Amino acid sequence: MTYKEALEYIHSVTWKGSRPGLSRITELCDKLHHPEDSLRFVHVAGTNGKGSFSCMLAEILSAAGYRVGLFTSPFIKDFNERIRVNGENIADEELAEVTEYVRGFAETMEDLPTEFELITAIALEYFRRRACDIVVLEVGMGGRLDSTNIIKTPVLSVITEISLDHTAMLGDTVEAIAAEKAGIIKAGVPVLFSGTDGRARGVIADAAEKMGSAIFYPAYDTLHLEKSSIEGSVFTYDGKAGYQISLAGLYQPRNAAAVISAVEVLRVQGYAISDEALRTGLARAKWSARFEVLRRDPVIIYDGGHNPGGVTVSFASVARYFPDTKCTVLTGIMADKDYGETIGISAPYIARAFTVTPAVPRALDAASYAEAYRLCGVEAIPCESIDAGVAAAIADARQEGRPMIIFGSLYMYADIVAAVDKVLPKE
Repeated sequence: MTYKEALEYIHSVTWKGSRPGLSRITELCDKLHHPEDSLRFVHVAGTNGKGSFSCMLAEILSAAGYRVGLFTSPFIKDFNERIRVNGENIADEELAEVTEYVRGFAETMEDLPTEFELITAIALEYFRRRACDIVVLEVGMGGRLDSTNIIKTPVLSVITEISLDHTAMLGDTVEAIAAEKAGIIKAGVPVLFSGTDGRARGVIADAAEKMGSAIFYPAYDTLHLEKSSIEGSVFTYDGKAGYQISLAGLYQPRNAAAVISAVEVLRVQGYAISDEALRTGLARAKWSARFEVLRRDPVIIYDGGHNPGGVTVSFASVARYFPDTKCTVLTGIMADKDYGETIGISAPYIARAFTVTPAVPRALDAASYAEAYRLCGVEAIPCESIDAGVAAAIADARQEGRPMIIFGSLYMYADIVAAVDKVLPKE
């Protein structure tokens, strides 16, 4: 099997659809002789922030000398990003080899696994082969019935910020969604909840108590920003000054504070993580599509905020970094997202919006999206393609001297970056 054949196989219609439940991943892992049982995990669920959290924690553990697996979703530019060891994506030939191996077992199943279940199994088998000391394992959706919940006893369960998203699958209240996320909590395993919603906190604390699991919370009241810009932030946390991150966005110091809190729990678990490794890992962590600065003249920022919680923190950063001007926006979103609320959140910061249709079946068409913005009093222009939208938005930002903010679906990231490169090639 070649790399191309592996990707075609993984994305085959055979595996399409989202069918929550652990029966298929359990059967598949049983056939693989349970690769997850030979590994140790930090299991990370949440609506917003779990990708940045996972990336920073993996960098810290790597800086501390551990061989660290990282499993995230969705991928931003290349599929291989989803499966990494010490910051290196799985190689094309390794992905092909492991996929062919897992295929031999998956095709013997009467109830075939979903695509995400197949990818989860491939990742677990790869991490076993690489003899990872610890794996930072990000949940795909929810938690209780997510395929990553095949793992039995992680060293730490983490639940990040919770807000309304995937409501058709997870429930239409914060409490219901929190209960699904809390499904990753295992008996006696410590839990870190880094969110701020009191309703979610109550649900998760109750779940931890029922499982006999100690629960921890970041001390956000000790977090003080020393400096923050599109180049990153410097902050004090828990009495220690000078923490630095290169990730932009006002929300990233909070994510970093949560990671520092997780490190404290892991130290108690026996992990040797020095202060130097902690600071080094935080400083070198990079995470695409989260308030990522694509260009500086004009300023072009991509943020993958696509639900009310994500868009709120994204535009809080916009307001902080660009207080004296409204911005040019390029955006595309899925039709099943609460785009009405995200429009209301973002509208006060927008001078002109350019809407595009992401190249996925669930996408909201650009014309409908633009009309929804107009109903909120924002001048909005639908674009026939992502290339056309990028070109038009960059021209507008240049002419008006405004920053350009791109937000919405992560699925359009690769197309957006390619289009930006065409209009403004990197030197």
